[in-house]
Amino acid sequence: MAMNIKDLQIHSPAFTSLQLIPQRYTSDGENRSPLLEWTGLPPATQQLALICHDPDAPLPQGFTHWLLYNIPSTVNQIAEGSGSKFTEGLNSSQQPGYTGPAPPPGHGPHHYYFWLYALDAALDLKPDLQREQLLDAIADHVIEQARLVGLYER
Repeated sequence: MAMNIKDLQIHSPAFTSLQLIPQRYTSDGENRSPLLEWTGLPPATQQLALICHDPDAPLPQGFTHWLLYNIPSTVNQIAEGSGSKFTEGLNSSQQPGYTGPAPPPGHGPHHYYFWLYALDAALDLKPDLQREQLLDAIADHVIEQARLVGLYER
């Protein structure tokens, strides 16, 4: 499918796709979530969900760094460090909120996928969902998705 300017896109002024995530946004730095912005929401969008996941982590399901959902469709960015304005799920450390990249030393570069999902319904999901629970809850409502992939290694 050819991408056009109206397609959903997510980006950050902190890093571009497939580039290094600045240390500030990692567990080695300030451990703050980066500013994320998006454009091109489908007209039918009622709500958004965001997942940051590292599939390269040496765990059976990778490592989930952040789950953010119940984001109104009128929102077009998540300001740096401000995810708690929305509903947060549990990361792989079983804590709500963002936890920055922290791959094992010498493990090579890891890919951090910031997935943005446009949903056709306002779901009012409960706090503290885990990644699989969130994906199950939104599965029938995703009308478009976009990703930003950042890299980090120790």
